[in-house]
Amino acid sequence: MKNNIISNLFLGVLFIFLPGLIFSQSGAYAIQDVKFESQGVTLVGSILTPKNPFAAVVIVHGSDPVKREIEFAKRLAKEGIAVLTYDKRGVGESGGVYIGPSVGTNNIDPTNLKLLSQDARAAVKKFRAYLKDKKIPIGLVGFSQAGWIIPIAASNNPLVEFMVLFSCPTITTLEQLRFQFYTNGNNNFWNNHTESDAREHTKNDPDRYQFIATDPKISLNTLSIPGLWLFGEKDIQIPVKLCIEELNTFKVQGKPFEYTLFPTLGHNTASENYTAPVDISIQWIKQKAFNSRISRKSK
Repeated sequence: MKNNIISNLFLGVLFIFLPGLIFSQSGAYAIQDVKFESQGVTLVGSILTPKNPFAAVVIVHGSDPVKREIEFAKRLAKEGIAVLTYDKRGVGESGGVYIGPSVGTNNIDPTNLKLLSQDARAAVKKFRAYLKDKKIPIGLVGFSQAGWIIPIAASNNPLVEFMVLFSCPTITTLEQLRFQFYTNGNNNFWNNHTESDAREHTKNDPDRYQFIATDPKISLNTLSIPGLWLFGEKDIQIPVKLCIEELNTFKVQGKPFEYTLFPTLGHNTASENYTAPVDISIQWIKQKAFNSRISRKSK
């Protein structure tokens, strides 16, 4: 098996007129705006519902001040996955305050990451209630910074049954910053540096900011749900091979964690220009949904 594919990876509309419901022109899904409460503020988003969804996901943002990820949600909905995507706290129509945007600030301190994980939990709760009697699994799908948020949101939360993480770190926030400061946004970084050199700086460079590091491994240790990570080998935001090393440790322990490595990609593994990562994630979700359905029938 090629080393860019690791682990055991298995490779319309319902016409009812309801208030606030907008039907997409493609005829593959319906879109409805929703509001939900989280930690004293109102968050606003959209739910995309295919006619016969086999699974559902809540999209968790990266670190930028991002509104709801409608285009990405449409890609999933067209494949039969129901999606809840919302404006990040303090962005768009959502209440609260967006923390950031400077790299290394309290954007990634433990307080903000915990708050964002609570928002994701509230979104999952809202989505489960919205789906009512649809017996389909709900998962979390996220990008970059979501690598710290999703494990916290999923921990001790029986409503979350799987997770998909695009270019998400499995190392601490401080380690990620050391690597990011060392690469310094240089897209040609890997043409002039070795893995051992990058790892040395990631582990030992002095920290420019002083806050308590968030270690996703703490939450990942508590999880038994399936997880899929999608990495680009040319990433200059997170040290991918170090992250994969951490996942391999979890796999040895029996965790149902899988990953795929794309040798030519960088940090943006969810690009519309190269569809393989998203395509693989959709097939993976389909398999997990099938397994969930079989498990429910056997009980």
